[in-house]
Amino acid sequence: MRKKKRKRKKKTKQTITRAVTHIRLIEANPGKLEALDQLVAVYLPLCQQYTTLFCEAETSPDKYQETVFKTDLSDRLHRVAIQQAAGIAKSVRTNRANAYQAYLEDVADYAQAKAKAQAEGRMSAFKRREPTWTEWDLPVLRVPVIQANVNVVVLEKSEDSTFDYWLRVSTLDVGNPLRVPVKLASYHKRALEGRTLNASTTLHKRNGVWWLTLSFDEDVPLQTKPDAPTVGVDVGIAHFLTTSTNKEYGSFHGKMARQHKHDREKRRRKAKLRACLEKKGVPKGKLPSTSSETSQRLSRHVKQEINRAVNALVKDHRDARLIYEDLNVASMRFKARVMNSYLYASHLGHIPEQLAWAAAKQGMAAHTVRAAYSSQECPRCHYVDRANRPNQKTFKCLVCGYADQADRKAAQTLAGRWGDRKLAACRSTSEVKALLMTRHEAWKQQNQQRIQDAGPPVQLSFWDPPEMFLESSHE
Repeated sequence: MRKKKRKRKKKTKQTITRAVTHIRLIEANPGKLEALDQLVAVYLPLCQQYTTLFCEAETSPDKYQETVFKTDLSDRLHRVAIQQAAGIAKSVRTNRANAYQAYLEDVADYAQAKAKAQAEGRMSAFKRREPTWTEWDLPVLRVPVIQANVNVVVLEKSEDSTFDYWLRVSTLDVGNPLRVPVKLASYHKRALEGRTLNASTTLHKRNGVWWLTLSFDEDVPLQTKPDAPTVGVDVGIAHFLTTSTNKEYGSFHGKMARQHKHDREKRRRKAKLRACLEKKGVPKGKLPSTSSETSQRLSRHVKQEINRAVNALVKDHRDARLIYEDLNVASMRFKARVMNSYLYASHLGHIPEQLAWAAAKQGMAAHTVRAAYSSQECPRCHYVDRANRPNQKTFKCLVCGYADQADRKAAQTLAGRWGDRKLAACRSTSEVKALLMTRHEAWKQQNQQRIQDAGPPVQLSFWDPPEMFLESSHE
């Protein structure tokens, strides 16, 4: 007898984890804070050792790894350090693997372009640089952070004192846990009212001050209807977000770009001074630092502008389904160092994370699609070529002549990729390009007579509006 296929229950809600941050441990007496300093002085080097071990190992990081290094910490704290290190190493290895895969694909693309130039006898005009790979440095843990679970840190409700909670922390003195008082501000109490706290907590120290982070889970019902319109979202520097509805949000240009240029010049001067002093034999501990407070302020300012742009986008498209690119900033490279510095300062990698969070918080549906060649693909004939982008602002297809503003065209392409099963099944960018070129050849076969009648150059007014090429989805 044939078994009935089990119907998958439609997802009607999504669970998000909210963090309650900036809880300052100022009510603790100096002796208790000193005990925390002594704990982290042993905990952080141990976590660094396991992070290095996991990053250099050939196998995947295992949070259940048997203990390797000796320490004064208890077995439970030792296990927490291993789990924290495994999470850090897993993230680093994933990002490194993605960047290396993108490098291999760039090498293959370069070899193909070079072979094409040689076959056509235009090597004298071929000025494209061969991609190079720079091995990643091992992560260095500088900020004291303890990502603790209930085995080593417990938050207890206070009943008979002016404090709101007591934080019971296991220390180097086994059997004598440390009890740190926690006093919540009014906005902390409003955020936690009626909530059930998660068992995990985070302790970190910045500028000599200890901070506590709590979290709780919240179920948000999905508000997006199944037949909701799709809105593509393209991520960029000129405008942080550009939608397929022809709206732009936020920008790194202007004041922030000038601040970044000024800060970069300042750090370069400090780096030259540091190199000169190092040659003269100045001890490493007395060398000037290349980091600056202005750089940290600029980073926070950029992320705040990104958050404002994302919130404005979500507010304007409350009834839509957001489609955005699965961006990998680690693999993005420019030829000029100035542009690379400009790219990293714009914090583009923060945009997809914030977009997913803002949509989930509002109960909106947001999905990622493959970003490969979304800026180079023609939405009409699917032809892919770098030359389709003559400059940063313009897209113009070399084959059919389709032209549009580059970011808006990319957003429309991303929106059209939602529901494209064949494209989603591609495992690499080379497979994506092969699929798009196959579709281009099919388009040429269908429109061969029209192309001959139109003749070169193709007139844009001869073709139908670009919207008709974006409405149909590929099976």
